Amino acid sequence: MIKIIVDCFGGDHCPEAPVQGALAALASNPELYIILTGDEGILKQQLAGKDYDAARLEIVHAPQVIGCDEKPTDVIRLKRDSSMMKGIMMLRDRDDIAALVSTGSTGALVTGALVRIGRIPGIIRPAFCPLLPTMNGGIVGICDSGANVEVTSAHLRQFAIMSSLYLENVYGVSKPKVALLNVGKEAEKGDEVRQEAYKLLRETPSVNFVGNMESRDLLSGSYDVVVADGFSGNVLVKTTEGTALELLKKLKTEIYSRWLYKLGALFMKKMFKDLKAFMNYQNYGGSVLLGLSKTVVKGHGSSKAVAVEKCIEQAYKMEVSKLSGKIEAEIAKYEHYEE
Repeated sequence: MIKIIVDCFGGDHCPEAPVQGALAALASNPELYIILTGDEGILKQQLAGKDYDAARLEIVHAPQVIGCDEKPTDVIRLKRDSSMMKGIMMLRDRDDIAALVSTGSTGALVTGALVRIGRIPGIIRPAFCPLLPTMNGGIVGICDSGANVEVTSAHLRQFAIMSSLYLENVYGVSKPKVALLNVGKEAEKGDEVRQEAYKLLRETPSVNFVGNMESRDLLSGSYDVVVADGFSGNVLVKTTEGTALELLKKLKTEIYSRWLYKLGALFMKKMFKDLKAFMNYQNYGGSVLLGLSKTVVKGHGSSKAVAVEKCIEQAYKMEVSKLSGKIEAEIAKYEHYEE
C-alpha cells in the first residue's frame, strides 16, 4: 500500500477537484491510500454521499489556507496548520507516507519542501519537470520549468540526468533523447552557460544527448526531454499551452461561422473530440519536483479532478519505480558539484 497526501486547499477548484480526483484514484488503484489535508468539516461535506473505500482514506485537519500572494518564508513560519505545510511536515516525519500532491502556491511548495524535506544527496537544486504531448503521440518533459531562474552548466547536467531517469523509469521511454533549449541548433549557440552545458552533456554517459533544440520544435516528437533554466522553461511551457488553447478556440469560432463548416464538423466530431483531449494539459498531470528526498507533485493551479487524479498517478508510479534511489545512485557517479 502506497500512502499519498493530497493538499485539498489553495488551487482554483479546491476542495472539489482534489477530493474528486483522490476518490477517482482510489477507485482505479487498490494499492493506494490517500490522506486529505484541509479543513475537516469542509472535507467531510465533500465526501458526504460519495462511494469510496473508507479504509483507504483519512482526513488530517488543517484549517489554514495559503494564498498565492503570500511570501513563502512567511508561510513556513506562520502557517504550520495550513493544508500544504501540514502535508509537507507529515511527508518529512512519517516513513510510511510516500508522496505529496498539491495544486497550491508554487513558491510556498518549493520553499517548504526544500527547507523541511530536503534534497537527495548530491543534488544541487531540485527542478520541476512537467509533461506535454508530442505530435507523434508521445510525451516530452521540460526540466526545469520554474524552480530555478538562474542556473549553471552543472545544474543543467543534473536536470538532464534526473529527467532522463524520470521518463525512462516512470513512462518506459528507452534511452530518452535529451536536448538543451537554446536559440539555435548549432553547438556554438547560446551564452557561456549554455555552451558549457552542451560540453558537459556530451560527456555524460547516462544522458542520450542529441544537441540543442529551438523552442518551435518542442512538440515535434524528436525529443523526449528538454533541459532549460527555470525562467525559459516556464515561458516555453506556458506559451505552448496557451497557443494550443487559443488555436482550439479559433477553430471552434471558424466552424460556427458558416453552416457548411458546421456540416463538415459533424462528420469530424470524433476527430475534434480526440484533438481536444490531446491538447488539454489537464490530461497530463502536474510537474514533479525532481531531486527531493521525498516525492512531490505540483498540479496546475487550475487543475480539475482529472488533473489531480493524474498527479496522484504520477506520484504512485514514481514510488513504484523507486526513482529517488536511482537518481541518487546516478548522481553519486559524479564526484564534483558546482554550487
